[in-house]
Amino acid sequence: MALGAGAARRLPHLPAGGCVPLLLLLLLLLCGQLGGGQKKKENLLAEKVEQLMEWSSRRSVIRMNGDKFRRFVKAPPRNYSVIVMFTALQPQRQCSVCRQANEEYQVLANSWRYSSAFSNKLFFTIVDYDEGADVFQQLNMNSAPTFMHFPPKGKPKRADTFDLQRIGFAAEQLAKWIADRTDVHIRVFRPPNYSGTIALALLVSLVGGLLYLRRNNLEFIYNKTGWAMAALCVVFAMTSGQMWNHIRGPPYAHKNPQNGQVSYIHGSSQAQFVAESHIILLLNAAITMGMVLLNEAATSKGDVGKRRTS
Repeated sequence: MALGAGAARRLPHLPAGGCVPLLLLLLLLLCGQLGGGQKKKENLLAEKVEQLMEWSSRRSVIRMNGDKFRRFVKAPPRNYSVIVMFTALQPQRQCSVCRQANEEYQVLANSWRYSSAFSNKLFFTIVDYDEGADVFQQLNMNSAPTFMHFPPKGKPKRADTFDLQRIGFAAEQLAKWIADRTDVHIRVFRPPNYSGTIALALLVSLVGGLLYLRRNNLEFIYNKTGWAMAALCVVFAMTSGQMWNHIRGPPYAHKNPQNGQVSYIHGSSQAQFVAESHIILLLNAAITMGMVLLNEAATSKGDVGKRRTS
């Protein structure tokens, strides 16, 4: 009985001693699963970044369909930002604004790709409606073009959608928006445009040829009216914003993809359309012509009463 009683007294201590190795085993298994899951997550992220970097080495803007969008843009893990342009570039869509916005987007993406600050923290992608209609349906999107920023963590916020209707789609404006959302500053480099140089060379050649042909009769050089008209043309071109257009390269006008309304005057004071500069040029010319006519009427030798009336 004493043995039995002693055995009865020792039995409660046996399960407690046997649970310690079991708990340690469970903890080791749990830590192993967590460590394996973390390692798998890191490997998946590394594969995604490597694939995106490979695509970026071939072209500045990565084209994506529905599967690529869901894997590289929507699905975690991510430690990079993605700028997506939703557009409709196929000819049957007849979206002229999409083509103009795509040109600015390409300029911005090329500026990022060839800059010294290029890294794997930011990627430029594009989703065409005819290649990823399911993406448009998933995001409840029914207009193009649209620019969106997908942050490294979480879902896009309201500010992650670029306000194209108010700001426009110039590369410089897009770069400013990206800097606000990602702290990545991109200096826009536009490809050189030699059309102005060629036009200037043709003009100089034409003037030189004219002077050579009329080398025996150069009285027109002393024509003050001709020089005044040429000076006014230069002034009108500069004050209307032609140099701004040459540097920025804006479209002639903007067509609203939602209602089809065409805007010839930009809604922001930081940009203007080509049509807007032409309107300013004509207004300046009309004002100048009116001032010239008033001056001529005041200095003419006609009747004093008529001069006062005019």
